[in-house]
Amino acid sequence: MVVWRNKTTSFMAKQCEITGKKTQIGGKYSNRTRATQFNPCGKTRRQPNLHKKSIFVPELGKSIKIKVSAAALRTIAKNGAYATLKKAGLI
Repeated sequence: MVVWRNKTTSFMAKQCEITGKKTQIGGKYSNRTRATQFNPCGKTRRQPNLHKKSIFVPELGKSIKIKVSAAALRTIAKNGAYATLKKAGLI
């Protein structure tokens, strides 16, 4: 939690709650460009494909709001909501 100008805000990590995917840092230029042109050596931050979803779990009879990646949504569709959330430790 951060207090700034008399306001309290909390920052949440950009991370999938099921798969654990988070931001990655990488280079902007390919090796070919690096070898032939000027190289400003900038780093870029690659964000995961996250969505805020409300998923209904029929075994519990209620909805759960989670922040998931697109890969996690495919995992939920394949294995089922209850099994996937239980394995991730969210239930």
